[in-house]
Amino acid sequence: MARKIILDCDPGHDDAIAMLLAHGNPDIDLVAVTTVVGNQTLEKVTRNALSVARIAGITGVPFAAGCPRPLVRTIENAPEIHGDTGLDGPDLPEPNIELDRRHAVDLIIDTVMSHEPGEITIVPTAGLTNIAMAVRKEPRIAERVREVVLMGGGYHEGNWSAVAEFNIVIDPHAAHIVFNERWPVTMVGLDLTHQALATPEVTKKIADVGTKPARFVLELLDFFRDAYRENQGFEYPPVHDPCAVAYVIDPDVMTVRKAPVDIELTGGLTMGMTVTDFRWPLPEDCRTQVAVQLDHERFWNLVVDALERIGDVRA
Repeated sequence: MARKIILDCDPGHDDAIAMLLAHGNPDIDLVAVTTVVGNQTLEKVTRNALSVARIAGITGVPFAAGCPRPLVRTIENAPEIHGDTGLDGPDLPEPNIELDRRHAVDLIIDTVMSHEPGEITIVPTAGLTNIAMAVRKEPRIAERVREVVLMGGGYHEGNWSAVAEFNIVIDPHAAHIVFNERWPVTMVGLDLTHQALATPEVTKKIADVGTKPARFVLELLDFFRDAYRENQGFEYPPVHDPCAVAYVIDPDVMTVRKAPVDIELTGGLTMGMTVTDFRWPLPEDCRTQVAVQLDHERFWNLVVDALERIGDVRA
């Protein structure tokens, strides 16, 4: 049976690919998409999500806009990585679906509460503001969600600071709430996603698909490659967010290690650090695990397969 997921995102080049992967894989039932401030303003990332839905042919799925700012901190965006629109590079079509009238927090709550316990997996690929707000507004969702599989953090690496990853540090207080709730959390962080490089072999496989959505992904990767080369010194761009979706599809696509994780909230140099404790013995009540090693070929085969299944879409 397909896994039902809520994708909470801030498109974002890799968020867009995560949407395509979730839509195109038959083992995923994409039941809702929610947006939150992050890679760009809420208005921009929400429009981007709706445009990607048109490119992918996503219909019948509610899309809702969420929180326009973090819980406590001031807004930080990432134009140096994602451009002024949040999806610089491709020409985006005008959206052809309407936003759900509900706030994203309410859509998350309604979706979880209207399904049986253990049916819904939440997959955040952005800051965790919406998820934290949802579980604070309706605490019962923590016992009904199957698990939270998030892209964020890193047990050895940072990218927005020496030790903190962007999705966590833009709202560390929200991350602290999410990591300390009763639901299981899988952290797919930089230590894993920096292995998901879009090499020339990967882009050739995508080009061979030959469809409009595949060409859209190539345009995303062209911009992403230049941005990562200029700003972070990568030869090929790491594609972070689809890794979280891939884990839900096929847990064997990566190895994970159980360990307590908490969020640093007060350090002047370490704010937003995902402090991961690999010491033995493991606490009996540990509900968090971190992704360690990626099967690169298996991961990209999932992405290519999803693009092939989507095919050419009449936008």
